[in-house]
Amino acid sequence: MPEIELTAGTVEYEDTGKPSHGPGPVVVLLHGLVHDATVWRKVVANLRTDHRCVVPTLPYGSHRTPMRPDMPLNPDSVVELIAEFLERLDLSDVTLVENDCGRAQSVAAKHPERLGRLVLTSCEAFDNYPPGVPGKMISLACKVPGGITLLARTLALRPLRRLPIGLGALTKRPVPDEILDGWLKPLLTDPAIRADFRRYNLGVRKTELLEAVDGLGKFDKPALVVWATEDRMMPRAHGRRLADVLPQGRLVEIEDSCTLIAEDQPEVLSAALRDFIAETR
Repeated sequence: MPEIELTAGTVEYEDTGKPSHGPGPVVVLLHGLVHDATVWRKVVANLRTDHRCVVPTLPYGSHRTPMRPDMPLNPDSVVELIAEFLERLDLSDVTLVENDCGRAQSVAAKHPERLGRLVLTSCEAFDNYPPGVPGKMISLACKVPGGITLLARTLALRPLRRLPIGLGALTKRPVPDEILDGWLKPLLTDPAIRADFRRYNLGVRKTELLEAVDGLGKFDKPALVVWATEDRMMPRAHGRRLADVLPQGRLVEIEDSCTLIAEDQPEVLSAALRDFIAETR
């Protein structure tokens, strides 16, 4: 993967580059906690023929290079990191897509200048932050000495991977073990990554996404909200609320899927993204 040196540290990213037949629209895809760019692998494979897909691995626990210890690392600083990433790569008219975490909402509220479209797919919103039992488990693990190591080792046990209190809460279908192993390896093997994960989660402001609502109400650009009807983590009603807040918001619900729609229904999600971008260019 290429990498870029940002104020907070080094960020790896996937960039499919210019499609063979032309420049194509730019789609930047953001993942959630304890995931990396590979969570979008099926969607990228579908879109890359006619879209430039850029997928950073954010410092959410599955990153390989620790962030600078002398720089802040929390959800607010990751919002600034994303904005800096778009600027440094000189990306414009971006379709910013996010799943699971809610930082894209704050980016749209605070740094809308490089965005042409916003897509929010089954993510933290309003007061559902941190979301569900897994979110609360992560918060607790970060406050207890040795808690992150114990959490990572528990999630790494293959017989436990489908339990609804862990990664199993995010999908209806098992994520391949080799993908999950890649997500968990940095937390299991690198104390500096565990320190980053702790700093990030201890820096959560529970009011962040409530504060973002005002900015979303001023984001008068095309916006799509894609929600999984069987999501165990993100309330179904939040999809409609987000679409109503956004001036040009529209809602698409996807059946037979939990939070990670890119894992459960990648073809349906890819089609929704392609149609939305084509209609709003």
